Amino acid sequence: MQEQVQEKTSTFDQADIDKNKTMAGLAYLIFFLPLLACPESKYAKFHANQALLLFIVAVGGNIVLSIIPFIGWVLLPIFAVVIFIFAIIGMINGFTGKAKRLPIFGKFNILK
Repeated sequence: MQEQVQEKTSTFDQADIDKNKTMAGLAYLIFFLPLLACPESKYAKFHANQALLLFIVAVGGNIVLSIIPFIGWVLLPIFAVVIFIFAIIGMINGFTGKAKRLPIFGKFNILK
């Protein structure tokens, strides 16, 4: 597992990671912030992509679970906690200079 993290992080320039750690971590609060503050950073763009995926899943899941009577309403708080945990994982990865993808849906790339 540790080798995969190092392998993925090694694809980014260490100076880029050191300079843009803060923006990468803040991407999980406002996904487009790194795109405005440091658009040339590949590391910050990676985390902006992960945060955008998290946002899309959160909004989509909330809409779907809100429509489903009773069972969806019971699952909605559990879903919210899972999304919150994923956001915390992403923030920790961004602030610590790791380029790990989020579990389940992190393998997709929206931003190029």
